[in-house]
Amino acid sequence: MSVSALPVVGDDGLAKYLRDIRVFPLLEPGEEFMLAKRWVDYQDTDAAHKLVTSHLRLVAKIAIGYRHYGLPVADLISEGNIGLMRAVKKFDPDRGFRLATYAMWWIKASLNEFVLNSWSMVKIGTLAAQKKLFFNLRRIKSRLRLLEAGDLAPEHVATIAHELGVDESDVVAMNRRMAGRDSSLNLPVGEGGTEIQDLMPDQTDNQEVTYAKSEELSKGRKLIAQALHVLNEREREIFVERRLSDNPVTLEELGLRYGVSRERIRQIEVKAFEKVRALVQAGFIPQPA
Repeated sequence: MSVSALPVVGDDGLAKYLRDIRVFPLLEPGEEFMLAKRWVDYQDTDAAHKLVTSHLRLVAKIAIGYRHYGLPVADLISEGNIGLMRAVKKFDPDRGFRLATYAMWWIKASLNEFVLNSWSMVKIGTLAAQKKLFFNLRRIKSRLRLLEAGDLAPEHVATIAHELGVDESDVVAMNRRMAGRDSSLNLPVGEGGTEIQDLMPDQTDNQEVTYAKSEELSKGRKLIAQALHVLNEREREIFVERRLSDNPVTLEELGLRYGVSRERIRQIEVKAFEKVRALVQAGFIPQPA
């Protein structure tokens, strides 16, 4: 698999790219499973290519969500595609999840890494709390309806600092660094009155993503929830905070909470994950007494 073998956002723009990738068909569950098995068992590159191209729309949707960092959408899509290919290489169809569910994490991880490297650690700082602030500031501002606010009022600074567990001065500094780089969904693209929001893929009726979410909710989460009963209280809390949370707690934060080192927290997390994974893969979940 190679990025060069995939369509790219060229001089014709994002709209044409989104049209181009729609020629790749979405896969039915059975077809996806067989292609994934061909890749896992025989390293069939044609099968892997079909798995990747069938998920290019998913990458585009996620990548466009990162546009507010002021980076070229073409670069974001390219990095997202790299994350998708990593996901395909590591995907195990026997676990019962759809590739879309599994790939979302890899795509977002690749995009997060690209954004951090593009902004440079000098700009955003090296502490975990500062990274957390970087990736969550815009979300909280959106919830508070402050995206167009410029400098934040003291009460809003205090609210954000408290929610993210950072100093108020860090909130002010990060907000000013990011000022001017947010872009509106209503910005025009090309001629004819087309706006960015008009080019975002509509995934409402996307059978693959809908089915993947249904699988995750009806099967995956049920099995994992049952498997959590085999963990002790500390293992369970660390597993949930690190693996199941939308905003994972850092190793440093958990280390302070439990009075142990980062490495010890990491060891507990890995041990808990292996326990849960083994039970889910075996399909046997012991019920609590």
